[in-house]
Amino acid sequence: MQETLKQLCELYGPSGSEDAVRQAIREAVSDLASQTRVDALGNLIVRAKAGTPGGKRVMLAAHMDEIGLVVNHIDEKGFIRFGRVGGIRPIGLVGQRVRFASGQIGVVGIEPVESNNDVDLPKMYIDVGATSREEAEKIVHIGDTACLDRHFSLANGRAVCKAMDDRVGCTVQVAVLRALQQSPHDIYVVFTTQEEVGVRGATTSAYGVAPDLGVAVDITPTGDTPEARPMAVSLGKGPAVKVMDSGMLAHPGLKDLLIRTAEAHGIPYQREVLLWGSTDARAIQTTQAGIPAGTVSIPTRYAHSPSEMVDMQDVANAVRLLLALLEGPIDL
Repeated sequence: MQETLKQLCELYGPSGSEDAVRQAIREAVSDLASQTRVDALGNLIVRAKAGTPGGKRVMLAAHMDEIGLVVNHIDEKGFIRFGRVGGIRPIGLVGQRVRFASGQIGVVGIEPVESNNDVDLPKMYIDVGATSREEAEKIVHIGDTACLDRHFSLANGRAVCKAMDDRVGCTVQVAVLRALQQSPHDIYVVFTTQEEVGVRGATTSAYGVAPDLGVAVDITPTGDTPEARPMAVSLGKGPAVKVMDSGMLAHPGLKDLLIRTAEAHGIPYQREVLLWGSTDARAIQTTQAGIPAGTVSIPTRYAHSPSEMVDMQDVANAVRLLLALLEGPIDL
């Protein structure tokens, strides 16, 4: 899993530009699928070979996209102004390197500010080394997107990189496909697009798959760092079973089934109540006439920053929990 996680995290893939991530995942899972297809929004939909056609239709969903920047102006000196693609936090941008689809690297700079309260995107720019607008326009164009540029590292069993949100969820799903031997259910493992800009890929893919139930596999923030917002989720204590977030209430039957499954198999888990943010489960839940949905979350420090951190044991235990769910009976 570590090699898969490293490969996926380091790829370029802001919302709407998930092609490289999708291709890498498709190559990794093609032998494990009875069918793969890509829908109009770019979601990769994988029907697991280990599933049982005619069984309960189960959808797993992890999003391929990451937060990024979009070029909206180039000035006469070649400095690039930009906007958000997803939940970029200005405080983490100053001095950071960013990477465009072409591989071009830029550095985020900022105009002089009076105080930290003035640190915001209108004061910032990307420097690609150009000396004029004409030179910059040979490198980037209005509408080009960039991701944060960070390499994967391990720190005492904990993985650090940009785009853990949600390449770690994608990695978990790849691992589930690799390990799943047989399931009484018809399993659709979906790698979604455009989650960071409004769970758009999950909306269309859930409509197309029309599952009997859905589980999003995503990250969740933690409450275990100094002066963190109170939250009963920590690194290293197991995956979190979502109770609710600001966008959805988990289906109580599915939530309880995940908890019972974890306890029956001796898998450490945590209960998650997130008072801000949501996941693909929100889109799945409200598709068509409504679909029971829940979330298995990977605890993650420094979410939406250039260096998001996860514990590899939490990642492994998320795989164990999902395998146990898919291999057993599902009665909500």
